[in-house]
Amino acid sequence: MNDVARQRTAGTDGLRVVVVGATGNAGTSVVEALRHHPAVASVLGLARRVPDWRPDGTAWAAADVDPGGSDLVDHFAGADAIVHLAWKFQPTHDPVTTWRTNVLGSIRVYESAAAAGVPALIHASSVGAYSPGPKDHPVDESWPTHGWPQAAYCREKAYMERYLDGFEAAHPDVRVVRMRPAFLFKRESASQQRRIFAGSLLPAQLMRPSFVPAVPDLPGLVFQALHTDDAATAYVAAVVRPVRGAYNLAADPPLDAAGLGRLLDSRPLRLPLPPLRAALSMAWRLRLVPASPDLFDAVLRLPLMDCSRARAELDWRPRRTATEAVREFLDGLRDHAGMNTAPLAA
Repeated sequence: MNDVARQRTAGTDGLRVVVVGATGNAGTSVVEALRHHPAVASVLGLARRVPDWRPDGTAWAAADVDPGGSDLVDHFAGADAIVHLAWKFQPTHDPVTTWRTNVLGSIRVYESAAAAGVPALIHASSVGAYSPGPKDHPVDESWPTHGWPQAAYCREKAYMERYLDGFEAAHPDVRVVRMRPAFLFKRESASQQRRIFAGSLLPAQLMRPSFVPAVPDLPGLVFQALHTDDAATAYVAAVVRPVRGAYNLAADPPLDAAGLGRLLDSRPLRLPLPPLRAALSMAWRLRLVPASPDLFDAVLRLPLMDCSRARAELDWRPRRTATEAVREFLDGLRDHAGMNTAPLAA
């Protein structure tokens, strides 16, 4: 181990890691990956609702990152690293609520970590932090992170990038890593993601191969995906290695209408964007779907990411293709899959 883990484990029991937001899609995978790493001695999972899921080597505590919530400094005392994953996607009709958790809550996490003297912070940024970019070639981590301003999710991710710029300047002794994954999928996240993005208008039966006659082929509909467990291995590498800065995370191949069509045994159908966007907007305004049309607009504009830096500095390679990750997720949708935590409950 030519990394922080070697330094820490010499004469000690190993790393103590706190995972904030440990019961969601990314959090459960990160907890599992951490507890199996030989350099990690203990994991403390923080969540608003402590789960019945109790993996070996993991302790739990109830904590709320929102302003006025739990005192986080006591939870962070003595930690070697904090992995911050807590994030609200909903309610999209109330961006003040998501801002309170995602921005003000995240700032509380990092200010509390600094007060507790934690030497390493791993931040869950996203491809959604990036400004609109190309779909025909990937961009590296130097691409601007101003987000798509109409989508609350992108605004909040971009704002946290700016906040961390200032945090790093004020705390140069703290090692800050920003993970920018593509869309994360796994079987156990299916029920949660259905609730967050589609609601009741997406029956599980609709995801059966050959049930969907056509997949909309829209301008800009090219995106990257990644299995959540593969993202988790990158997070763990960022914990145990002496790295700083941003890392793109995605698996090949990029997915478009043709790729989605193959997954669903459907054919791509070229459609004009304005009518489809108008229908989605109306459904959102009528509260028939929970996902904002502004997030749909962002997806059509997000750049493809080059992951060379993660391969070189984290020694990271995804074990599953993007197609395999999405296929597993679709299988989970059909089976109403979930997990024994509040966010992932079936």
